[in-house]
Amino acid sequence: MEAVHDINTLRGTLEKNASLARFTSWKVGGAADLLFRPADLQDLRNFLATEDEIPLTWLGGGTNVLVRDGGIRGAVILLHGCLGQLEFAAPDRVRAEAGVACAKLARFCTDQQLQGAEFLIGIPGTVGGALAMNSGAFEHEIWEFVEHVETVDRRGELHTRDPDDFKPQYRTVHMPADEWFTGASFKFTPGSASKARATIRALLERRNATQPLGNQSCGSVFRNPQRDHAARLIESCELKGVCTGGAQVSEKHANFIINLGDATAKDIEELIWKVHAVVKAKHGVTLIPEVRILGEVP
Repeated sequence: MEAVHDINTLRGTLEKNASLARFTSWKVGGAADLLFRPADLQDLRNFLATEDEIPLTWLGGGTNVLVRDGGIRGAVILLHGCLGQLEFAAPDRVRAEAGVACAKLARFCTDQQLQGAEFLIGIPGTVGGALAMNSGAFEHEIWEFVEHVETVDRRGELHTRDPDDFKPQYRTVHMPADEWFTGASFKFTPGSASKARATIRALLERRNATQPLGNQSCGSVFRNPQRDHAARLIESCELKGVCTGGAQVSEKHANFIINLGDATAKDIEELIWKVHAVVKAKHGVTLIPEVRILGEVP
């Protein structure tokens, strides 16, 4: 794999034919034509301003995506580990860039004696990804706490927008075309750091007890239907432990598909649609994938 650097305009890393499996929690997937990891926000703006024709795909923590084995055409912009600024902006406000891990934001807020962010400990991705899909855990969703968001457009121009400019819904957000999240300001409640830490410990214990955290997975595969749970429906179809190639429906949590170690993206995608078909046939319920499937079939 060849790494190239445009020393005239870019300070980040630009790789050709870059494997994406190392950046996804399933550890599968093909290569991107280009993979850009910006040094900072200004570097990202420079890249967008000079690459105004190439197709773009944005990747955060890689925890809610399945990259197909054929990879992704155009450029993938990787924000995890890049846009990582996190700051205490006011007595009840925190600003986080899009590459900040949600769990890091939860702990930061606790250190600042803010309560309300504890649920973020259960979201394995980054702030940018969580904003893009209105991620949630433990009966809360991230957009409940958004004061404003920061975006960048296809020309590299920055925008600050209010929540009213978006339409957050369950695991989806409608946003202006050709704009992407670069950060956000959140409002939480001043409170007890010790209580917040105790809540985080309890939530982590609950998560460890119910989810296969020691395995490679993307988190929940399907959205929960109204007034029901995808895991219950899948388990009632006796699909726990079912395999396709190296992919398996978790025996611990039926809405997780795990990589047993040698799965391909094709194995995982085929198992997703097998589960989808069985639940539809038995219950008449159409499960909607929460995971985003990206890229090309080889």
